[in-house]
Amino acid sequence: MYNKIPKKRYDKTLSILKEVCPSPKVIYDLGVINPFTEIMKENNYKVYNSGSQDLDIDFKLDIPDDVDLVTGFEILEHLVSPYPLLSSLNAKRLFITVPLNLWFSKAYRSKTDERDRHFHEFEEWQFDWLLEKAGWKIIKKEKWTNPSFKLGLRPLLRNFHNRYYAVYAERDKTGSWPNKDSYTNYYRGVLNL
Repeated sequence: MYNKIPKKRYDKTLSILKEVCPSPKVIYDLGVINPFTEIMKENNYKVYNSGSQDLDIDFKLDIPDDVDLVTGFEILEHLVSPYPLLSSLNAKRLFITVPLNLWFSKAYRSKTDERDRHFHEFEEWQFDWLLEKAGWKIIKKEKWTNPSFKLGLRPLLRNFHNRYYAVYAERDKTGSWPNKDSYTNYYRGVLNL
């Protein structure tokens, strides 16, 4: 599954991680141990991983008390429904990255590895809404491209269209939508707020 390390994505993710949660800290990373787990350890983070359970079915996690931040890097797009996991996380801080939907490319699907398929590729507003509805207050967000040095129209477009979306959020203690008043009138009408 990890034939090639996505250097730009890892460098950008590590940079944001260091900004929102400077080491030494304790991280609970959703998913299996992967190359980025090792990068976090090399940068003085203690890392727990949730393992390989199906987070759609087994979404109630036992997060150790010493954890400073829950992370999920390129994991939520593989879930049929990320809402139960996000709403049930017993954590105060969350840092997540997801792939953005590209209008010129269908969702990724490996033909050989069932775990390497995307059920979702998000638009920014969709992911914000998901987090807010699950009780998270978005503090910081950032997007970036995934340049491709191949020939063709889609590789060229990848140089200009954002592919990755990173969000740092904190648990809203009231349990309500924390940014409800910041929705535009359009979204208030659509969401009937």
